[in-house]
Amino acid sequence: MGHIRLGPLPRTRKWAQVVALIRGGAGAAQVATATAAAAEKAMLKAVHDPGVIETVWLLMQLPFAARSDEFTPALQDCGVFVSDAPGLLEIVGAVTDAIDQTMPNCRNRTDLGEMAQMAAAETLIEVIGGRVRGLFDATSADVQREFARLGTSKQFGLFAKDFFARFTHKTLDYYLSKTVPEQVGAGERFRTLGQQAEFTKALDLHCRETAKILETYSGDWLLKNRFEMGGATTRANATAFTAYAMTKLTAELRQRATPNGP
Repeated sequence: MGHIRLGPLPRTRKWAQVVALIRGGAGAAQVATATAAAAEKAMLKAVHDPGVIETVWLLMQLPFAARSDEFTPALQDCGVFVSDAPGLLEIVGAVTDAIDQTMPNCRNRTDLGEMAQMAAAETLIEVIGGRVRGLFDATSADVQREFARLGTSKQFGLFAKDFFARFTHKTLDYYLSKTVPEQVGAGERFRTLGQQAEFTKALDLHCRETAKILETYSGDWLLKNRFEMGGATTRANATAFTAYAMTKLTAELRQRATPNGP
């Protein structure tokens, strides 16, 4: 996201509360909840963001392309142009390029869209790369096999949970990075960069725990989609899926702030 320019946080009561919580030593979960409340409208814009929707739609295509008899042609039908025997990194790069192609000359490109694109690339490398014999040693057949495994309810649920956890963390951190660096130093919230890094790590864990609510939903969605459409997925389907997912995420973040929350 090299083109992003972070300005100051908006001067609103909710954002003032976020800063006050950080300065006061609040934990990552409490800060995450306050940040999500302040940024909720922005987070829900993901439902209408072309880059986010294209990213989610492409992620939905990959397992079904891998289950095709012709992996490369199936990928190319989705706009993911790869060689005859693609490795994981080639596929990840082609997915990123495919998303870029839907926004020529940066038209409709947003920070949310870029964060979704980055979250998708990281998720693919982490999930698929963690299951094959290394990023460079795995064969194309190995990679196809692991992509095909994502076509089960359980595996797609885990995959979707991982993506939305990363996307949520990037979104919250996007806003927090406007103020957290100012809280590092003698007499500040974080005395060292190491303490700041621990806070970021805790924030990431909180996002992962929050996104767990999407695991069953995503798996059930896959089964329903397969039953009703034979696995075919439209961008309208991807939009509806994303809308419900983001609504569930923001609601779960609010719930975790209550005394009786998880």
